[in-house]
Amino acid sequence: MLPLRDDIPTRRLPIANYTVIALCALTFLLQLQDQPGELSMVEKYGMIPARVQDPSAPVEVVVGERHVQTPRGIERELVTQTLEQQAVPAWMTLLTCIFLHGGWMHFLGNMWFLHIFGDNVEDRFGHLGYVVFYLGCGVAASFVHFISGPGSTVPTIGASGAIAGVMGAYFVWYPHSRVEALIPLGYIMQIVVVPAPLFLGVWFLFQAFQGTMTMSAAEGGGVAWWAHTGGFVAGCAIAFFLGRSPLLFPKNQQRRAEETHRVNLLKRS
Repeated sequence: MLPLRDDIPTRRLPIANYTVIALCALTFLLQLQDQPGELSMVEKYGMIPARVQDPSAPVEVVVGERHVQTPRGIERELVTQTLEQQAVPAWMTLLTCIFLHGGWMHFLGNMWFLHIFGDNVEDRFGHLGYVVFYLGCGVAASFVHFISGPGSTVPTIGASGAIAGVMGAYFVWYPHSRVEALIPLGYIMQIVVVPAPLFLGVWFLFQAFQGTMTMSAAEGGGVAWWAHTGGFVAGCAIAFFLGRSPLLFPKNQQRRAEETHRVNLLKRS
């Protein structure tokens, strides 16, 4: 399902959310400038679990394949190379990797989900609090992916884990919201309105199921399922505990009252 919009208005301009989207867009444009034969931005700033586990150990990655003659005939042989040292310390790549993307669909899909759900979460946190929350969820997601396969040499990139944290907070804080979503039914595209908790809950269960089936980062088929799962759980936990803390409680109490009033008006109509 592709979310099109939600029905929760915001009280302030989501400056922080727009800034995060702009930074990801700028980073992606810089990625497009990578030149063949040079160390790419993914290799410089992507999170490589094996390197995080042991920064001093050489990391071999597969860069291609070739056909070689053997006594058994022509066989395929993988070509590897040792990665150079990255531009930042290995531990810092748990953060830098969340600004990188693997292609246009990866980038546009992530930014669209962030646009749909991030503004309301920022509305609760405030601008600065939202930035700290977003980055924290991104690091938590990267760490969960790391522990799911600490020996993997595949660079991990993408804002999906941090955005999953935003979706987790939305799941906790907006239980009465609804999402207008586009659902492909064969050759027909159908627009439906579904409760946001159902939409986000199904999304989370799918990530957790895929993560359980692959069991490790190395088997993920190019998708960081455990990063998505970990980010969502982190977002839910932070929203649950912070929403009841003195830091955000007065604002949230007022917003809950306004949301309840809005829901009651919708029921009457």
